[in-house]
Parts: sequence; C-alpha cells; structure tokens
Amino acid sequence: MKVAVVTGGASGIGRAVARELRRRGVAVTIADVDEPAGKQVAADYGLAFARLDVTDAEAVSALVTRVKAERGRLDFMFNNAGIAVGGTTRELTLDHWNRTIDVNLRGVVHGVHAAYPIMMDQGFGHIVNTASLAGLVPAPLMLPYTATKHAVVGLSLALRAEAAAYGVRVSVVCPGFIDTPLLDHANPGLPATELGAGARRAAVRAAGRLYPVDALAG
Repeated sequence: MKVAVVTGGASGIGRAVARELRRRGVAVTIADVDEPAGKQVAADYGLAFARLDVTDAEAVSALVTRVKAERGRLDFMFNNAGIAVGGTTRELTLDHWNRTIDVNLRGVVHGVHAAYPIMMDQGFGHIVNTASLAGLVPAPLMLPYTATKHAVVGLSLALRAEAAAYGVRVSVVCPGFIDTPLLDHANPGLPATELGAGARRAAVRAAGRLYPVDALAG
C-alpha cells in the first residue's frame, strides 16, 4: 500500500486531496494545526491524523520520520499547508510578512527537508507543493502571499531537476480561485486589513466564480 502525508489536511484542498488518495487505496496521514477539524476529517475518511505546525521544522521531521518507520515507505509528501494574507503595502506590517514566509515558504522547505532524503534513499517518491496562480502572475494587494508562492514555484522547479536523478518526482500545483476556508480566514492571527476582511468577495469579483476543491483533487 502506498503511503502519503498531507499537510493542511483538515480543510480545503488538503482535505479533498487526502480523501481522493484514500479512495485510491493510499494510506494517508493528514497533519494540521486545527486538531478538532483534523480528527473529524480523519474519522470521516479513515485517515490517520497528527497535529502539526509546519513552521516547526523538528516537528515536521519527526512526523515524516515516524510515518516512514511505521508504514515502511513514503510515496507522497503533499506540502499543502498555507495561509492567505493580503492588504495594501501600507497596511501590511512585518508581522504579516514574517508569518506568511514562515507558513507558506518555510513550511514547504521543512516538508521537503524531511521527505526528500527518505525518498532519495528509497529511490522513489513524489513531493507535491501547493503554490498558487499568484506564484505565476502577480496578485496585487497580496505582496507577501505572492512572494512566497513565487518562491515555492522556484523551489519546486529547481528541486525537480535535481531529484530526477534519484527517482524522485517533484510537482508544484498552482490553483486559481478555489472555494476554501482560506478565503474566510485571511490574515489569521494578524492585524486586520480591508482586503483581508473581504477576501471572498474580492476573489469572486476578480474571477467571476470560485472552483470547488474537488475539481482540483480529482
């Protein structure tokens, strides 16, 4: 049986991906800071759950190492956890910047550092990093978010070239406007901004519609 770890698996894209992986017979461990939601998703779909803050490199490494030890292999590492941060440049503080970098970029780096050596030693595996359309084109009024998602795209493409020699695949996903709770919880734990308060309305206005997460997970 193939084995996967999905960060940010308690909601949105992560939950949809985990559910689809399980449907395909993969043993899935979802990891999330939201313990109640994560436990519920795990119970609903027959998954394992671990509470995890992806900004904690040691915790990420410990989880991935444990899953490999218990399951005997690691086929997929989905570095999906992320936050939405937006506002005018004048509104955004260094707290906005630092938190976005910690979760959206360092969270991916921590997942890569934990999973890649294992996959190299195995000679197989697939790392999937969630970026965004904002990682391909600039998203006005979302400077920290845009910067981190561009970084995730660059990291993924560079790693892909290196990893191929070891039988490890690397993908980066750049979804557009997906209907996820991220739109209702922009700037989490950070000073409020006008854009953050109206993120869902702004997304609908910009895109015309929001795509369901299942369209991406399938």
